[in-house]
Amino acid sequence: MSYAVKELYYTLQGEGAQTGRPAVFLRFAGCNLWSGLERDRAGAVCKFCDTDFVGVDGPGGGKFADADALDAPLIGALHRTGFEVGVETNGTIAAPEGLDWVCVSPKSTAPLVQRSGNELKLVYRQPDAPPEAFAGLAFDFFFLQPMDGPSRAAETAAAIDYCRRRPQWRLSLQTHKLLGIP
Repeated sequence: MSYAVKELYYTLQGEGAQTGRPAVFLRFAGCNLWSGLERDRAGAVCKFCDTDFVGVDGPGGGKFADADALDAPLIGALHRTGFEVGVETNGTIAAPEGLDWVCVSPKSTAPLVQRSGNELKLVYRQPDAPPEAFAGLAFDFFFLQPMDGPSRAAETAAAIDYCRRRPQWRLSLQTHKLLGIP
């Protein structure tokens, strides 16, 4: 099995509880919920994805031969050099052991396997994934992030209203997009 990395770069975290924190960002290529090709979007579980995860052409992108380059040994190596290691996942696959921070971002009707962690960040609004379906899970923080796209202003207003009425939920904005930070 090989691992494909879309991009790898130094930035500031743009979303959720870690917003504004310096971070090394690694995005894997591919997704188990959608091919990334527009022709396949209609049949995808996640129809709203705004992430370019196709190919390995981003900064720092490439292919790695095995897990020794990117999984448990990588987590251990990063810990030995003083890094904290976090992951954002759609939650359909269990997160690896040894992570310092787990953020789960559920997508529509995809089965949720990772049902605990530090942060649940729900893109809002998803008709098949209302916040109430996740409110009882074992997370430290619950965020609503307005869906990006042509209706972003309306989605943001709806998320603000929901958070005001249900204080368990906090608003998360994509500050890296608002500020033009990669």
